[in-house]
Amino acid sequence: MTLSPQIAPIPAPGAVLTRAALRAADRLGLSGRQLADIVGVSEATVSRWKRGDSLLEPGSKPFELAALLVRAFRSLDAITGGDEGVARRWLTAPNTALAARPLDRMAQVQGLVDVTAYLDARRAPL
Repeated sequence: MTLSPQIAPIPAPGAVLTRAALRAADRLGLSGRQLADIVGVSEATVSRWKRGDSLLEPGSKPFELAALLVRAFRSLDAITGGDEGVARRWLTAPNTALAARPLDRMAQVQGLVDVTAYLDARRAPL
């Protein structure tokens, strides 16, 4: 009897990013309201994502903002060595380089871009 290899289905990009954004938000201690503010959707939409009733749509603004959030999380996770407590404190502490708490900046598109760029620069200095 020969065994044929099982090919796992490739998950849709929207499903992958939705899960990643929810996981990042959870590890950062973000509420549904905070996640909604960051990616520009309603809190009800975030609830639908959590239930699996809805997904981020590739090419949409929330999809792009969620990708930035995940990127920021990955950089912060690398910087903090995976210490969620340190990452959560960093998000809520005043940051002179960002001129505000990072979490407050992330509620606006330019702020999310700035926080992500800041973390990327700290993660991989030249």
